[in-house]
Amino acid sequence: MKKSEILAPVGNMQMCLAAIHGGADAIYVGMPGFNARGRTHDHSVGELKEMIDMCHLYGVKVHVAFNILIFEEEITDAIERLNEVVVLGPDALIIQDIGLANLVRQIYPDQVIHGSTQMTVTNHDHITFLEDLDIKRFVLGRENSIPEIKEIRANTERELEVFTHGALCVAYSGQCFTSESIGGRSANRGQCAQSCRFSYEMFVDGKKEDLTKHGRKMSYLVSPQDLCGIEEVNELQDMGIDSFKIEGRLKGPAYVSTAAGAFKAKLEGKEVSQKEIDNMALTYSRGLFSGWLHGVDHQQLVKGNYGAHRGIELGKIKRVDPPYLEIDTDRELENGMGVAICDDNKGIEIGSSIFSVKRKGKRVSLSLAHDFKWKQVRPGMDIYLNSDPKVAKESESLISDINKQKRIPVEVTLLANAGEKLTYIITDGQYKVIRQSDDLVEEARKPADLEKVEKDACALSRTIYSVSKFDLKTNGKSPFIHSKALKKLRQEAIEELNSQRVSVKAPKSQSFKLSKKEVSENEITLNFLLRDFDQVKQAYEVLKNCDFERLLITLDFEFGKDYKPSLELLKQLPNCQVGVATNRILKPKEYHHLNVLTRLDPDFILCRNLGSYQYLRSKTDVQLKGDFSLNVANSQTANYLLDKGFETLTSSYDLNAKQLENLLTNTDAGKIEVNIHQYMPSFHMEHCVYAAFLSEGSSFKDCGKPCEKHHVELKDQFGNMHFIKADQECRNTMFNAIAQSSTDLIDELIAKGVSQFRIELLNEHDDKLKSKLEGYLNFFNGKISTNELKSMLGTQEKYGIGTGMLMKEDTYQARKN
Repeated sequence: MKKSEILAPVGNMQMCLAAIHGGADAIYVGMPGFNARGRTHDHSVGELKEMIDMCHLYGVKVHVAFNILIFEEEITDAIERLNEVVVLGPDALIIQDIGLANLVRQIYPDQVIHGSTQMTVTNHDHITFLEDLDIKRFVLGRENSIPEIKEIRANTERELEVFTHGALCVAYSGQCFTSESIGGRSANRGQCAQSCRFSYEMFVDGKKEDLTKHGRKMSYLVSPQDLCGIEEVNELQDMGIDSFKIEGRLKGPAYVSTAAGAFKAKLEGKEVSQKEIDNMALTYSRGLFSGWLHGVDHQQLVKGNYGAHRGIELGKIKRVDPPYLEIDTDRELENGMGVAICDDNKGIEIGSSIFSVKRKGKRVSLSLAHDFKWKQVRPGMDIYLNSDPKVAKESESLISDINKQKRIPVEVTLLANAGEKLTYIITDGQYKVIRQSDDLVEEARKPADLEKVEKDACALSRTIYSVSKFDLKTNGKSPFIHSKALKKLRQEAIEELNSQRVSVKAPKSQSFKLSKKEVSENEITLNFLLRDFDQVKQAYEVLKNCDFERLLITLDFEFGKDYKPSLELLKQLPNCQVGVATNRILKPKEYHHLNVLTRLDPDFILCRNLGSYQYLRSKTDVQLKGDFSLNVANSQTANYLLDKGFETLTSSYDLNAKQLENLLTNTDAGKIEVNIHQYMPSFHMEHCVYAAFLSEGSSFKDCGKPCEKHHVELKDQFGNMHFIKADQECRNTMFNAIAQSSTDLIDELIAKGVSQFRIELLNEHDDKLKSKLEGYLNFFNGKISTNELKSMLGTQEKYGIGTGMLMKEDTYQARKN
């Protein structure tokens, strides 16, 4: 059976060495200048080459993560950087942006491409849709369970990669816009603000919910425990999963080496001790859990009482007598270890290191560092073990101690035939080097010391190699071998073998020209997105006497039963087409929803993922449109998708006005819909806030469906209330509290050829809904000005109204810049 790959995260050379010597089969590292981890060291192309050469020397593969969205104005720079990096010989490029993948495939037809987890691949239909890009491997969404992964495996020949250790983002990768909506930053650009790790208060039907569990206040409501799938990797390997990914390019060498070492042992069939798992937790952990590998478990995924590294919970403090405190634990504690003492109800978290340990049975007395804040400590507080210097020291020794470093097994053959040239042959199984002496081998006057000859020939302790087999061949005559000559041959052979192992074959390249499209001329179309049947009935009363010539209504409902009566009512409107939206995520065997949509016979279907489009285009003849969730950030992505049959596409929420304008230059602006009014759908997550905190249920089977009975909002640290809405598969979306409107751009967009504009409603009903619809209709009919519309909208919204990303002129800069 093919061995699965252990893929480790790398942010610098020290982490690279920790991965190599810790047991990783491959590493992934950011593309210089286009790095999806904006807070890591942004290494140069030269530094990247050093890492690639080092890895290839040790037989470790290198996957370069080019996994951010590319803006139109960056395409030329991206191609230049691509040209610089491909010649270094990366084993794969990990790519999110479909347009970029298409560029790479056209310029470098033989370059291996892996589809990033930010592609949000959660089903095999998505993979089938991209077949023409020849993407060798797809990194599946963290939210896929083992049965779902098995189903995907059975339906594709492509390689599959699965996250098995590290941080769990609460939102689907590639579908998180919280950083965007809160701080003008973009997770799709490597600038995640980690908003899921913030504390929030929950309001249910307008009242603050008192959330406590086991006596602990819960406020980190969307902060999952970290993933540890070490118990599941053997099953996944048997299933045929090609690579197991460890998350954590922002962590350190100790984190990398402990995880790689533990997973290597597990895949080799060895027993992984609790100490090895604990060591992983001590390098970084917010609690370890199997994530979604066994499906949803809303009572376990999010602990809720903290959102940062805690390590291992030791228990509660029993007695405080400065400079000592006492706890009960069987765990071995030593001087120098780090602890965190916490009272989550009061927001207290104090770190210190252990100065001395006294044990009497299970009771342990600890003295802490002299500057410890004893006045805040009380019996009953929680204590965690969060660091161990020995773990870091062991990781450092892997890098510095040559006796602990990885060795490449080689076979050495020495041909020592008297009267012929001395020949040294070394092979690693892939490369073979032959070196011969200048002089002929003389016959010895007395029998040669063969043990010394073997020792000299195999003296590789200062290299990366170890001799697994040595063979000395002679023609029957005892050879006289000069040690100096043998040493010279050995050194030359090793140097040549090193060179061959890091050599790069010149990549095949083709000329490339950016594709462009003519702009189709269409009448201005308004698309109102509605979210429930009451909105439909109220909108109908507004629109039935409307004189606007081209209207679209998109229905995005939580309850499928409301679609049919809504369509029947809205289709009575003149000059109006009515469509329905798919769910944002499609998992294996979730086709019932799509079949319901086709049976409704809508005028169009808004596809929110490529898997849904791939499935629907063989089932229906209705128009299929692409939504914002396809992340169309440049013309090459737009043109690829339009060529594949999409009727229209919605521009990415990552774009500001200038970036959108640049995109429109090289694509059909008449087929790009721009969302000019919305509440940004910040998190889209498998985690159900309703089930986790308003029930004791683990899934929809036993949660009691509180989402059907209650209105839930999460209040952030700035005082804003973000509405949580469930979809038909019980996935939650957190909508940003502040509505966004980009009306100032409309005239400019029309001049560029844009003819389709969307206005999304969320919770608006009655007079508020009527006012918003009439306001936009009057604006597009020329009856009111931009300022009048903005004034009307601003007075209605709970937090006023923001301009949104489209109106931003500045770009977020990572702290390191």
